[in-house]
Amino acid sequence: MSAVLPWKVPDGWRRGYASAVARLANSLSPTARRRTIDAALALVVLAITLVQLGSQSFGEKADVARGVDALGVALCLLMALPLLWRRRAPVAVLGIALATSVATVGLDYSVLEPVGPVIALATLADHPRRPDLVRVAIPTLAAFAAFVALAWVRFGPEPGDYLLTALLWSGGWLVIDRRRLTRQRGEREQRLAVAEERSRIARELHDSAGHAINSILIQAGAARTVLATQPQRALEAIASIETIARTTIDDLDGILGRLRREGAAALTPQPGVDRIPELVDRHRADGLDLRLVARVAGERPLPSAVDRAAYRIVQEALTNAARHGSGSADVTIERRDGELRLTVANPVLGRAATRAGGGHGIPGMRERAELLGGRFDAGRDGGRFRVRAALPCAEDGA
Repeated sequence: MSAVLPWKVPDGWRRGYASAVARLANSLSPTARRRTIDAALALVVLAITLVQLGSQSFGEKADVARGVDALGVALCLLMALPLLWRRRAPVAVLGIALATSVATVGLDYSVLEPVGPVIALATLADHPRRPDLVRVAIPTLAAFAAFVALAWVRFGPEPGDYLLTALLWSGGWLVIDRRRLTRQRGEREQRLAVAEERSRIARELHDSAGHAINSILIQAGAARTVLATQPQRALEAIASIETIARTTIDDLDGILGRLRREGAAALTPQPGVDRIPELVDRHRADGLDLRLVARVAGERPLPSAVDRAAYRIVQEALTNAARHGSGSADVTIERRDGELRLTVANPVLGRAATRAGGGHGIPGMRERAELLGGRFDAGRDGGRFRVRAALPCAEDGA
């Protein structure tokens, strides 16, 4: 039977009460908040247990159950008060709750829906030092079997009461255990996302800094060589070093800014395919004879991840060509058949194509392509070293 209040609580009072409770909760320290929750749970369990005891299972067992007496109240207290220590000793609290539930019906008190074990099982399901499920299930099932057997003998067959008790006890464990698993899955996904982001940032740092240092090294060597005979060319090389350094600083600021997670909206945009001609010009200024063929027009813009990866792959391939090649390279960028296809080829001197077993350039390029579901290969092709990558992107007009 539903209860009808003789008057309606005004909305303003309800909002004010909720606001006061929220302010009180926020003012408490974490320890005080946990203790307040534990005390509230203990009081709720005590109240529910006393109601069942005093009403003799809401009047259903009035003819057969014992009424309220000192022993019955003591059992109710024994079921509720240990919940104050449920976080520090969850196994002991569960044992007390189960034993008290069995003892209560065994002594003819009609507490047929004991809620103490529900809170104890829920606490244990989310506890960092919880035992194995089997070690929890066996004593719980044994206690429930004893509870049902005694209640059946004392109060008669009432399957609905015992089914409700089984659902309450198992539900306390299952609901909290599912929440724990969901939280752990979220934490694992977050750790993986952080690790992937750090790995990606490390690749970008390697590509950007490696390219800049290699270019600066070439320009510094050129300046030193012509300083005495062609001072104007030396000044041009120094100016090129300054430009490369400034561009790299901006690039690193953008990369490290994402790592700090501060001001993400104001970060320098990461370079994409549209900046490859600028990259080629810098290498030409370093003395590398480059030929660029780019056919990337399409109705849809490139996905941002593909755009960034393409730039970094070409950047690393040109750095390798400048370091290990013979002074020239061909760069082809083509968008067709739903892919952005990159090719960088350069003549090599003798057998010096790449450092055998060393460096992160080629593994980094391969990882970038494969993370996007693309293809990558690199190796000697006759007297040339060729880097090829195919990155998936939207079909033109799709």
